[in-house]
Amino acid sequence: MITAIKGASLIDGTGGPVLTNPVILIEGTRIKSVGAASTVKIPPDAEIIDASGYTLMPGLMDIHVHFCMFNSRTFQNYRVSQFEITPELQQMYGLFHSQLSFEMGFTTMRDLGLLSYAGLLVPQMCAVRDAINAGIFGGPRLLIGAFTNITNAHLELVLPRNAPRPTFQTADGPWELRKMARVNLRHGCDVIKTSASGGGGTDKEAPDVRNMTQEEIDAIVDEAHAFHKQCAVHCFTAESHRMSVKAGADTIEHMVFHDEDSIEKIVESGIYVIPTLSHRTDHAIEIRKSTGTAQNVLTKMKQIQPFCFDTFQKMHKAGVNIAMGTDMGYEPGFGSNAGELEIYVQFGMTPMEAILTATRNAARAIRMGDDLGTVEAGKIADVIAVKGDPLTDIRVLQERKNIGLVMKDGTVFVDRRPGKSKEVIDVEPDSWKFIDR
Repeated sequence: MITAIKGASLIDGTGGPVLTNPVILIEGTRIKSVGAASTVKIPPDAEIIDASGYTLMPGLMDIHVHFCMFNSRTFQNYRVSQFEITPELQQMYGLFHSQLSFEMGFTTMRDLGLLSYAGLLVPQMCAVRDAINAGIFGGPRLLIGAFTNITNAHLELVLPRNAPRPTFQTADGPWELRKMARVNLRHGCDVIKTSASGGGGTDKEAPDVRNMTQEEIDAIVDEAHAFHKQCAVHCFTAESHRMSVKAGADTIEHMVFHDEDSIEKIVESGIYVIPTLSHRTDHAIEIRKSTGTAQNVLTKMKQIQPFCFDTFQKMHKAGVNIAMGTDMGYEPGFGSNAGELEIYVQFGMTPMEAILTATRNAARAIRMGDDLGTVEAGKIADVIAVKGDPLTDIRVLQERKNIGLVMKDGTVFVDRRPGKSKEVIDVEPDSWKFIDR
């Protein structure tokens, strides 16, 4: 079956010039051809999707999210939900959060894991991924990450220090960490997620503490690569950058502190860095405050804020490979992922550069550039239609009413064009109940 999408313009994700009056021909799940309407012959039996008033784009990607992050959008106080949500219900929220983002044009997402009082949530999120892949539910293409970190690491301190930890959630030493990586891989994860430094959103922990020896991080990265998987490393410091580069990490998560040497080494390595600046804004801090975050954590988040924005500007100027990720979890709220791109523009990127971080660059960062990230012949047909021009105003990607069409694998999941009404979920954003209110 051939489908033809007609648009007003096409931002194809390659960084090339915008094409006016484009036609995208799709055969099955893949793009057959792309070109101006005057040059593309549409077969007489093709299904035509008229998006002539819209900008066509590749499906967007957010490659750093935490779908099982304690339901800040369904609990008034996230610290209550840490202990009142079962892993089974958390799994349902994980699916729900992914669908909220999918309906806003995010067709591929990388969930980088979480842990709970009942253990790591790797099997639960792998099941969500598999259910979407099987067509049981509509949702984005998911890559599932699994925490593999030492005792008392930043990733463990997402839970309060005195919370029970009855299962295999942390490990110490290279061989124990190798075993933990193997257990996570057996559960079916796509990405190993570890931590080389402290962080900003947990109680009492300094961002500059070391979370891993070089021998330990070398072992984790090597284990991931041995099974043909990627390793993503949480890094807040210049030293953690150097450790990650030396270990051969695939992506460096967050932009916080840096020095000239660490940026130089990242540029030389070609490793992609994921900024996660949505998590650093005043808006995010206010949301964290409203959901019960302790004042000392809020103070720490505010203190590191200017360093994050400065590091982003320095890395962008230096030519670091940048791919979009939000660290969406507690805040600002799933479905608002495209707000990250506005921040990139605010701090020096052109709108086109920002869009590339969520399309071509993101696909390359997750080693899926041969199939995703651009609208080109042979690629998987992930296409969105946007009302307005994001190259003139990047904020149009943040409005639900502007996302007219969401196609994944050649299938339309969302259609808000005039006269159409197709959604993945039938609930208005923020209309659901707060369980502890």
